[in-house]
Amino acid sequence: MSNDDMRIIGKAVKDMYGTPVGKVVGAMTDIDGTVLSAGVDCGSRGLVQVPFEQLVIQGDVVIFIPKWRLDSQRLLREKGLTLRRLRALMEIVSENDEMKDDASMVNEKYRSQLATFDEPEKEINSRLQERLSELDEQMKSVKMLVFDARIQFKSGEIPESVFESVRAQTAGMIERITHENAEISNVQRRIADLGIDVREALDASPAHLQDSALSYLGDQPEAESKLPEAPQAEPQPAISAEAFPEPPQSGTAEVEHAAQPERADWLTRMETQ
Repeated sequence: MSNDDMRIIGKAVKDMYGTPVGKVVGAMTDIDGTVLSAGVDCGSRGLVQVPFEQLVIQGDVVIFIPKWRLDSQRLLREKGLTLRRLRALMEIVSENDEMKDDASMVNEKYRSQLATFDEPEKEINSRLQERLSELDEQMKSVKMLVFDARIQFKSGEIPESVFESVRAQTAGMIERITHENAEISNVQRRIADLGIDVREALDASPAHLQDSALSYLGDQPEAESKLPEAPQAEPQPAISAEAFPEPPQSGTAEVEHAAQPERADWLTRMETQ
């Protein structure tokens, strides 16, 4: 444990809104001396081990940071950074088509990274909703206490000075609950807005890269992907039956007689060879 870490021992612990939590009485360290947690004496709650990352030294007081706040800040920071890098990638591709091959690989990397935030985001939203329910119950209890004091005052059971003291003492609790409630609502809104921005970027990213690839391919000569079609013969005009001469009515005698000399000449030439 370093000297700076040892300064935490003996200091009073308060939450972010100034409400006393307890006092640091010791610390748990790892084998290398790194402080893992601080032991806080919380009165009737006993000794509570608080993770060291949730404690911030501010003068003579140690401020306790709730875990939901640290986790939500980490989610917003890392998810927001990934989204900004994805948008920068899309801008680079839109300005230079030659980067499309490298961009497609990096684009898939950032899309996968954004997907890893889904489960932690669900857990954080669940814890935020649980904390809102707890704050709602606390607010009801405080208001019931003040209302009961008002009844006692009106019924003459307590003087006005006591009633005003109750109101003054509970005003700080009401203010703290109101501030934390507003902060949680603001974190929920920021997470929801970031989720919308991420979905819009993911929907636009593939189309953007595809448009860049298509514009790049559009500058290249188009290769023929089809075989040349065979030439089609021009249609011949239909010939009617009237165009053919009718065969001679005298039979085949004349035809045979005309072909006989030609056949005889052929036989004669064959015999002379």
